[in-house]
Amino acid sequence: MTAPQHAPCPLHRPPPLMLALMLAFAAPATALAQQAPTLPAVTVSASALALGSDDMSTPVTVLDGDELVRVREATLGETLAGQPGIHSSHFGAGASRPIIRGMDGPRVKVLSDGAEVQDASTISPDHAVAVEPMLAEQVEVLRGPSALAYGGGAVGGVVNVIDNKIPTRVPAKGWEGSAEVRANSGAREKAGAFEMTGGAGNVAFHAEGVRRDAKQYKVGSGWQGGSTVAGSYNDTDTGSVGAAWVGARGFLGLAFTSQRAEYGLPGHNHEFESCHPHGTQLHCGEHKAGEEHEHEQEAGAVPYVKLKSERWDVRGELRDPLPGFTRLRLRAAVTDYRHDEIEGTQIATTFRNKGHDARLEMEHVPLAGWRGVVGLQTTRRDFSALGEEAYVAPTLTRKHAAFLVEEYTLAQWRFEAALRHEWQDIDVDSATLKNHSAKGISVSLGAVWKFAPQFSLGSTVSRTHRLPSAEELYANGVHMATATYELGNQNLGKETSNNIDVTVRKYAGATTFSLGAYRNQIDNYIFGSTLDSHEGFQLIEYAQRDATFTGVEGQIRQQLNPIFGASVFGDYVRARLADGGAGNNNNLPRIPARRLGMKLDANWQNWNGVAEFYRVGKQDKVAAFETSTPGYNMLNLSASYNTRLAGTPTQFYLKANNLTNELAYSHTSFIKNAAPLTGRNLTAGVRLTF
Repeated sequence: MTAPQHAPCPLHRPPPLMLALMLAFAAPATALAQQAPTLPAVTVSASALALGSDDMSTPVTVLDGDELVRVREATLGETLAGQPGIHSSHFGAGASRPIIRGMDGPRVKVLSDGAEVQDASTISPDHAVAVEPMLAEQVEVLRGPSALAYGGGAVGGVVNVIDNKIPTRVPAKGWEGSAEVRANSGAREKAGAFEMTGGAGNVAFHAEGVRRDAKQYKVGSGWQGGSTVAGSYNDTDTGSVGAAWVGARGFLGLAFTSQRAEYGLPGHNHEFESCHPHGTQLHCGEHKAGEEHEHEQEAGAVPYVKLKSERWDVRGELRDPLPGFTRLRLRAAVTDYRHDEIEGTQIATTFRNKGHDARLEMEHVPLAGWRGVVGLQTTRRDFSALGEEAYVAPTLTRKHAAFLVEEYTLAQWRFEAALRHEWQDIDVDSATLKNHSAKGISVSLGAVWKFAPQFSLGSTVSRTHRLPSAEELYANGVHMATATYELGNQNLGKETSNNIDVTVRKYAGATTFSLGAYRNQIDNYIFGSTLDSHEGFQLIEYAQRDATFTGVEGQIRQQLNPIFGASVFGDYVRARLADGGAGNNNNLPRIPARRLGMKLDANWQNWNGVAEFYRVGKQDKVAAFETSTPGYNMLNLSASYNTRLAGTPTQFYLKANNLTNELAYSHTSFIKNAAPLTGRNLTAGVRLTF
């Protein structure tokens, strides 16, 4: 995949697109090929063999530099939501997780430079991801079987956020860093970030931080709920300090990161708190006079989350550690996470997660032409919930894994194979629930054929196992944030995913593209089956049935002339159960709608920018008790200018999202009707690099 280029869209007459087409057709094709930049493929850190993006057998998205600055939002999910094949769970302003190929939750792993992010976001979409996009240097998204080295359960993919909190080198001039401030109109957000690295000899130090203050955000015109989403504010502080010893053969470092956040929970109410199951049906009694909820706030108030996460990271790499091995790589993290859900002045529910994740990889010297990595990983999660909505019993989850990834290159072919074995034990703190143990083996085989200059064809087949999570096994209670009563199932077994993925790329020249298709047949797919519904409040039981996910995604870009380029992009996923399911309906819930769009980008001297328009279709292939979601159009513009102020590289940027102020709803959101997407939103910022 060639790194995308961006440039502003001039607003002179004639219209930019017409002018671009006129210039494009006036230029010889050979001239266009000479003018089109051919950038080296970005190294994908999350690939076990540190491959270039063009060498991957499945699609990979890499965001960095100006492109990352352009698309960055307050949450990880919204930052990635515009990429082909990726959407967002969207839960107001404070919580948003990536959805990859229609899959979310535990099927999408979020990593901090290779170590798992230990928060509570996989448990519920109203729980924030403890990652700060403004401190990211690079974000990588691996889809499907490419994520096997990080878990058989990562069926959707892996999101790896690269940062600088542990230095890997000593700055040549002794120090370096950056500072950024930004503001937007949609939520009256003010945000600032800084990062600095310094050192001498073999020791390097790093410090970084972000402060964000965002009010309730505005929605598109015509919403019956008003002009803003009540309680949709986001107040976040993140800071990190780190140090490393850097030598000729590698580095070893330690960092401490603290994050504190407060954000509202739109749509959260206690109207159905008395609802409970009678078999497979809901029974919802009426409140009697004088029996109002003891934490009921004043009219118009919204419950909110106060989050605190403290994390220690250890990272290290060593070249030629032992005879027969060329590289050793260590990633480990210990996290103490807590968030309180507060109603009025009292804590209603507290979620705690104390966990650690460690992985050790060693790359061996080529053996009979095969180059590979062998590794071990161990993860521990001590999770508990206490209070009114403690719908999951306290659990201790221990997971261990061994994995092997190998590649072989022959002429224009590159072959790869991966094997992973996992053991999982879940201890539950309950006299009536039983502990759960499981194990699984995952394997994938892939090949990349560079069948012509600048072209490649990649394909991967895999068979992976995902082991059930504690929440799927033991949930039992009301969850007002998602308006559900959840029932776990102790009889759940492992999922078996059989996946085939095909991708064709052109990665250099005036025309570049990446087009992919996939089919994922999952035996014993675990999902929340809605048994009954009362005025939108749903009774959900975790069940297993065979399911199939089929989809396409991709982007084509044409360099029109030395200034302008045009792209077409889109994605589509169809997810259904093999049998009819409840009510003879085989659709799975909250699957993203189809999306198709186009971009015009331009580079001219120090200016660059993008004009983007896309259409999200109506989603009417809905599950039982689920409502359809209308489609919408989205028009976004952005521009940036790079210069030097007093010798310091400086970037000014401006972007306008949802320029037409369209009222739009996200079908993937549990609270789509209570929290539409943001309306017209202008963001302006400046970034200095020194």
